[in-house]
Amino acid sequence: MLAVCEVTMKALYCQQNSSGEEMTFIFQERENLPPTGDNDVKVQVRACALSWIDTKLLSEVKLEKELLPVGREISGVVLEVGRKVSFFQPDDEVAGILPLDSEESGLCEVVLVHEHYLVHKPEKVCWVEAAGTVRDGVRAYTALHYLSQVSPGKTVLVMDGASPFGTIAIQLAQHRGAKVISTAYSLEDKQYLERLRPAVARVIDVSNGKIDVAESCLEETGGLGVDIVVDAGVKLYSAEDESTSKSQLLPHKHDIITLLGVGGNWITTERNLQLDPPDSHSLFLKGATVSFLNEEIWNLSNIEQGKYLCILEDIMEKLSSSVFRPQLDEPIPLYEAKVSMEIVQKNQARKRQVIQF
Repeated sequence: MLAVCEVTMKALYCQQNSSGEEMTFIFQERENLPPTGDNDVKVQVRACALSWIDTKLLSEVKLEKELLPVGREISGVVLEVGRKVSFFQPDDEVAGILPLDSEESGLCEVVLVHEHYLVHKPEKVCWVEAAGTVRDGVRAYTALHYLSQVSPGKTVLVMDGASPFGTIAIQLAQHRGAKVISTAYSLEDKQYLERLRPAVARVIDVSNGKIDVAESCLEETGGLGVDIVVDAGVKLYSAEDESTSKSQLLPHKHDIITLLGVGGNWITTERNLQLDPPDSHSLFLKGATVSFLNEEIWNLSNIEQGKYLCILEDIMEKLSSSVFRPQLDEPIPLYEAKVSMEIVQKNQARKRQVIQF
């Protein structure tokens, strides 16, 4: 085991240019890991998923560094455990998410992780699926289990259901007995969503900009509106103010308020959401709520550590029982990690990118 640590290993980091815009991804040589702490688990990484690095959030919580470690969702084999570790032993197969303040890059052969960020990986779940699903699973549970209570008979609208997160959110909602409506941003997305089993109640193709999402949802629910909306961003201003073609396909905030049913929950990923008094009044009349989806809350506060570990365990169980069937790209070798991460950081990847060791 020690031989693994004594060789020099490479790890991927990102460097932010002085302008604060462009990011450069670089491999750094790593010497021996520090000694294993009392509560640490030394993991030989078998797969690591790539996710967009939220530099704004890191800056706001004072975690910005010159070199940011890349790759936080990992799966692997336990090599060694600290003397106070109670959950794991060498040769256990594990998966988890490195915390936001981690000094470790998941894109390294061996990492040190506190035991409270890991769970056991079932034998029948492959390395790539475990690493590639864990973050989207946490997001889906946060949205549908904690920010809202999805249950049988409820109607859920999942925007951009063909995205990696959208796919897992649809599968979790359906597993809980909800009826699911989803939007598609392209013909390929529409075809993918229509092939999902169990079937999605309605796929709304918004790619040509002619379909009214609110109208379609009200039609599907007999005019009652949907119980839970999980958006993928919203249009905040009028059409001429929006620049990118992707934002043209996003629903306007008024559309979402219109399609919400009485007592509905709107789960938004739009951190700069602004509601005008008429918007608030409409939500008040419906007794509806707006919640902000930020899955990093579990790592930013240890107060809910038990619940967080339950979520991770449940994600692994649902992967094992094929309730979750993630939207993953072909596994990528480590030497292509830099190029893949550049694509991910530009939001150009439609499937979850996973590096396999």
